[in-house]
Amino acid sequence: MQFRNSIDRYGAIAILIHWLVAVAVIGLFALGYWMVDLTYYDDWYRRAPDIHRSVGILLLAVMVLRVIWRFINPPPAPLSEHTRLEVLSAHAAHAVLYLLLFVATTADGSSISVFGWFAVPSVTGQVKGMEDIAGTIHYWSTWAIVVLAGLHALAALKHHVVDRDRTLLRMLGK
Repeated sequence: MQFRNSIDRYGAIAILIHWLVAVAVIGLFALGYWMVDLTYYDDWYRRAPDIHRSVGILLLAVMVLRVIWRFINPPPAPLSEHTRLEVLSAHAAHAVLYLLLFVATTADGSSISVFGWFAVPSVTGQVKGMEDIAGTIHYWSTWAIVVLAGLHALAALKHHVVDRDRTLLRMLGK
């Protein structure tokens, strides 16, 4: 398999980044959904949010790399059998997914320690009272990501099972 995208297929780098982001998003959603019910006396009360924030920051870094890679290595052309609506819908869905994944949510002015390796400063600085707003944005953007990613997966399966085209196979490296 080639590293770079070609006119008709994705390369190894794009495929790796795509599936890494997918696994991270699913894992972060599951962890976030689970940890909101933890109590103060639970062993994971402090660990789970630290893991969630650390993986979230690493996901942000991977998304920056993904955008850079996409600019220097454009994706394959849409398949000829795709309708204009399918192409436009795919582009819009990807743009919204990228935007939602870049939503910053640190709002209390403190930095985020990434597994103790380094700290990332708050993007809001010392602005007070942002926690509730950021929490609401994080909550709804997360649900939007999960719903849109689910629709994205269903569309890929529709292309594979119903249309019997190569859309899904291209992202599987085949």
